[in-house]
Amino acid sequence: MNRNRRWLPRATAGSAQVPSTVGRAAARLGWLDALRGLAALTVAMHHFNLLGMLPFGGFVWWHFDPGLYGVMLFFVVSGYIIPASLERRGDIRAFWVGRIFRIYPAMIAALALSIMILPSGDGSVALLRTGHNLISLVANGIMLQDLLGVINSMNVTWTLCYEMVFYYFVTALFSLGWHRRSGPIAVGSATVALVLGTAIAPMTLTTDLSSTRNLVLAAAVIVAMGLACMLSGNRTLTRTGALLLAGLGLVLVVFNSRAPSFETWMIFATMFAGTAVYRAEHGQIDRMQAAFCCGFVIVAGVLVGWMYNRDGMQQNTWTAGWVAWSAAYFGAWATFGVGLMLRRRRFPRVLTWLGAVSFSVYLLHIPLLHTLAPRLHVPPVPHTAGGKVLWTAEFLAVVLLVSYLLYRLVELPMQKLGRRVLKAVERGLPAVAAGPGPGGSRSGPDGTASDGAGASAARPGGSRPGDPQPGGTAVLPAQPGPERAGDVTAGSR
Repeated sequence: MNRNRRWLPRATAGSAQVPSTVGRAAARLGWLDALRGLAALTVAMHHFNLLGMLPFGGFVWWHFDPGLYGVMLFFVVSGYIIPASLERRGDIRAFWVGRIFRIYPAMIAALALSIMILPSGDGSVALLRTGHNLISLVANGIMLQDLLGVINSMNVTWTLCYEMVFYYFVTALFSLGWHRRSGPIAVGSATVALVLGTAIAPMTLTTDLSSTRNLVLAAAVIVAMGLACMLSGNRTLTRTGALLLAGLGLVLVVFNSRAPSFETWMIFATMFAGTAVYRAEHGQIDRMQAAFCCGFVIVAGVLVGWMYNRDGMQQNTWTAGWVAWSAAYFGAWATFGVGLMLRRRRFPRVLTWLGAVSFSVYLLHIPLLHTLAPRLHVPPVPHTAGGKVLWTAEFLAVVLLVSYLLYRLVELPMQKLGRRVLKAVERGLPAVAAGPGPGGSRSGPDGTASDGAGASAARPGGSRPGDPQPGGTAVLPAQPGPERAGDVTAGSR
């Protein structure tokens, strides 16, 4: 921590160190933006079916799933930066206000735009189109739909459910002062993935419409109570709300995840392992502990693919088989490792810019793809090399342009509004810290965290991250099949 203190500029007038200090902080976060941008672009091109246009695409698909790679890279980055954001603030209420204004406005705007532009009958946006609209609206509104047996409002939003539960867990740990136990939690989650595998059936709590309705209602009441407590500013109520939401998340993850148990638990193992890396880098835990933790999680991630993602189970993970799953998981960690080693370097501005708009890219790439292709009369795979290049360029240009507009016109203004709202709330209802606060986290200047969310990671898979989800009027989704493509990594992951 002495190094961090030396890095801090003195608060003197006209200090010439401040600009360079800000530049260093930006460089430190630049590598995370670059990774988010790479993950978003990989997911978008996966749903674009880039592999289908390449002569060796079939070989790659059988041996490496780009959708899963992008999703897991998103999750590692989120695990690294989200707890840092909470601990930097030292204020649970401020953290949640920031999260709400970071995620919901962009998602609502993306939904509205998608509904307006998508062709009639397209299934990539299912909100208000299920035949059980109130259940769909509530489940997607609390962002737990994928754990409640309800179809995602947009195919890509399934990953946000796991991010949301991760926020629940992180908040509860912070409120109890247990937030530095990321390593043991990551190892424990990976152990559960190894041992349980596919032993617990998915969606055991939502077997029919009645049970789904009841679970959605119960979850909505608990979430409302939990958020109200955490936003109250009262220490005891904040801790109560955090534990209430963490308890709900744990029950849903254990008993009602749509994904197989091994994949669900590896998601949380991955995020908490990312947190362990952050803590080791900032001297909060021993580096050997973090190394053993991450090593175990990576080995477990590769092994669970070989152990469980076969004999038909790959249809539930929207991958080609265990090789594709395991290679993609290992590749996500390898990419994160390279980024971590290069974190002191400046990354190309185009990559950091792509990271800034990554959430919008994640939300919009599927609707824009499904809108452009029929209007431009583009076949699933253009017949000529020139046609493939032109169609790829058109798709990327439109996605990046519209995503940039959403980022500038919605994301940034609403984040600023969130900060103003928080200041107004704090003036009227001062908060009492419910956790160890910034001193407890000891993150120092290196711990400066962006509220940006890679949160939006996509999930690999047929209808998972991006491809359209099955149509129909039922709220209860069919058992996932090879067609997974809609979540952020949907369609095919």
